[in-house]
Amino acid sequence: MKLNTRNFGEIEIDESSIINFPNGIPGFQKEKRYIIINNPDKENPFQWLQSVDNPDLAFVVINPFFVKVDYDIVLPESAIETLKIEDEEDVALYTIVVIPENIEEMTTNLSGPIVVNVKEKLGKQIVLDDGRYSTKHYIFKKESNSEGA
Repeated sequence: MKLNTRNFGEIEIDESSIINFPNGIPGFQKEKRYIIINNPDKENPFQWLQSVDNPDLAFVVINPFFVKVDYDIVLPESAIETLKIEDEEDVALYTIVVIPENIEEMTTNLSGPIVVNVKEKLGKQIVLDDGRYSTKHYIFKKESNSEGA
């Protein structure tokens, strides 16, 4: 299937790779079908969550373990049911990235991961009630101005 996108032009996608978000994504509830577009540069950890039906809607996403190796979440039972998760190996996690003008200020939303059941092709953004994570986790660690003692 051919897909028109603002960022990538016309691309060919496999319809079986479409991920359905039954509730959409908060703020974009009407958009329910997305694909993951991998970065052709294997060294680049960023990917895109591209709407299938809106060429102008794409989110930059990243695997949260790339920015926080000890990222550890507990999915609410309602999300497990909605996504029909039977095995944690079927789950892929992404977080949405905000890219400001100053690239060193780039953040990702660790408190609102995108959870995808890759087997069932179902996705949902989960809002975690976990004080360990913020909506603005810096991807590039901030350098401290203080000298070591």
